[in-house]
Amino acid sequence: MDRQDIIDHLLDHYEQPRNYGSLEKADVTASGGHPECSDIVTIHLKINPTTDTVELMTFEGQGCTISQAAASILTEQMVGKGLNDIRQMDFDTVVEIMGREIARSRPRCASLALETLRTAVIKYQHEHHQQTVDTGQRSEE
Repeated sequence: MDRQDIIDHLLDHYEQPRNYGSLEKADVTASGGHPECSDIVTIHLKINPTTDTVELMTFEGQGCTISQAAASILTEQMVGKGLNDIRQMDFDTVVEIMGREIARSRPRCASLALETLRTAVIKYQHEHHQQTVDTGQRSEE
């Protein structure tokens, strides 16, 4: 994609966000933001517990074009992804999704949704593991 195609793609996702809104009966929700620039993203996930993959992802938020477009784009790309794979994603993933020029010019905005998604996955895995441990402890009592 050339620069104008990337900009058009981002504007399309910002103006018509995909998978925007809350998610009834989400398995996990996490919020993240940058108070100094007013970017906020909340990620809602429905997880397939058998395969540990994302079944559905929605987001809510406010902020700049880049932070909100990145969240919208992620919702389309993460369905079917494994939780451990998501935990290993980093800034290079953001560069692939957003384009090098955009990601490098506003790295905090471009990576907010991915950071928040990773937080949600870690939270889910911790809670899921904790429930297993709690269940085991109860059965031993």
